[in-house]
Formats: sequence, structure tokens, C-alpha cells
Amino acid sequence: MITEIALDFAQEVAAHAPELYQPIGVVEPIHTLDAFDETTLAQYCRDGYVAIEDAFTAEEIQEAKDGLNDLVMGKREGFTGIQFESQARELLPSLGLENRLDAVRKFWKFVEYEPRLDAMARNPRLLRVLELILGETPVMFQDMALIKPPKIGVEKPWHQDQAYFDYPLGTRIVGVWIALDAATVENGCMRLLPGLHREGPKLHFKRRDWQICDAEMMGLHPLAAPLRPGGLLLFDGLLPHGTPTNSSPHRRRAVQFHYRNESAQKTSSEDRLAIFGSEGKDVSC
Repeated sequence: MITEIALDFAQEVAAHAPELYQPIGVVEPIHTLDAFDETTLAQYCRDGYVAIEDAFTAEEIQEAKDGLNDLVMGKREGFTGIQFESQARELLPSLGLENRLDAVRKFWKFVEYEPRLDAMARNPRLLRVLELILGETPVMFQDMALIKPPKIGVEKPWHQDQAYFDYPLGTRIVGVWIALDAATVENGCMRLLPGLHREGPKLHFKRRDWQICDAEMMGLHPLAAPLRPGGLLLFDGLLPHGTPTNSSPHRRRAVQFHYRNESAQKTSSEDRLAIFGSEGKDVSC
């Protein structure tokens, strides 16, 4: 059964400065999840990330893409977690459901509706690596798919993921970013700043998004993390990262999951904002 999807549009925002995401190099990945060992773990702790090339097979990636297609086509009754790009507002009336994927900004809270994406989050090879990093049984607490449609895919400004989550500092949080299409420098692959997770939390501001101030990030020389389909990026919840706009003709789809250590206890939003800043804690951006 195909049902009509409720339309939720992202807020329209101004363009970012091109030099904000200009990389000085690219990350060096390992080849497979099975290759993640104690040496790789030490690299992760030092740099705040590890890239892995062939984490998922072509068949597993196709299953995930088919799952997203079914979600956007309304084949999962009750699912409403889709947000469209603001620039697609005028395009949608002319698009059939099959073509709407090139207007989507993100999906969220889909694992309970789409078993193929749930299987990706529970992949045993991935869970082994996460348990090494977390030192405990990993618990997945957020699921999203991040889409940069051709020409209109907007940026995700520089931020730390832990600024969004109501868990106290010291909670071990790992982001897992899985490429479904080729993620390239041109179509908006991840930019990150190795080692800056060890500096702790940074103030975030409500500007184009909930973000670190552009002035703080300008000129910091990030690395880009291009990935083939099936590659993934593991990164610490305090690692500053962001993605630029996609002005290329190529779609960039990615699935992202966040995991915490099993013993983690939640804190309040007020406690979190006291650390990461509610409009910058009396400073300006």
C-alpha cells in the first residue's frame, strides 16, 4: 500500500562561505571492519575518528537504498520522519513519489518501520567494533539518513554531535556515518578536524543551524572523508565536523547511527545547554 507523505520542509538558510570547508587533505581509511584492532582503537582515541572502506557489501548497501526508497514512497504505514529541502518546495507538486528522493534532506526514526535499515544498525561486524570503542555493550539511540540532493543539498554547519544529546560529559558516544552513494569532496562528504575532540565541548549558536561559530572554524584546515558506497566513518561525539553544500549533479545519501555505552544515564537539556551554550553563554558570534 502506498500512502501520501506529509510534507515537512527544512528552514531556508543563507549560503556558507566556500572557504569554511576547504580541506587540506583526505583521511586514510582501513579496509574492513574486521581489520579494526587495538592499533586502530588507539588511532581512534588519538584522532577522534576512523574511516573504513569496505564495511558493508554492495548487496547490503542496495538493501539500505531500497529501504529508503520504500520510506519515501509511503510504503511503511505510520512513518512520518521525512524532511524535504526548502528549495524543493516549488518542485514537489510536479514530482511523483518515485522522484522525491532528490528533494529529501533527511529521514529519522525509521528502524522500527524498515527492517533492512534496522539490520544495518545491528550488523554484528559493526557492533564488535563499537564494543571495542565503548568498552561496553553498544546501545543505538539515534537513527537518521542524511541526503544531499543534486544542486540543492545544503550544508550541515560545523558542530559537535554531543551538543545535541542529553547525556553528561564523559558519556562515550560514537557516530557511525555510512555512505550509500559515493561521498566526494564535490558532493558534500564529511569534513573533520582530527584530535579536536580532546579539547572538550565548544559553544554552539543558533545561526544557520545549532552550530559552532564560523569565526572559530575559519582557517582550521580540515580533512575531507570521501567514501565509496559501503564505506563508513566512526567518530567521537565531541569531534567537530560538518558538510558543505552539494552544488554537484550527484546525489549523496548516507545513513547515520549514534551509539552510547550501555551504562550511560541521561541528563537534562538545561544541564547540556549550560555546557554547550544557549546562544553562546553571554558571548557573541
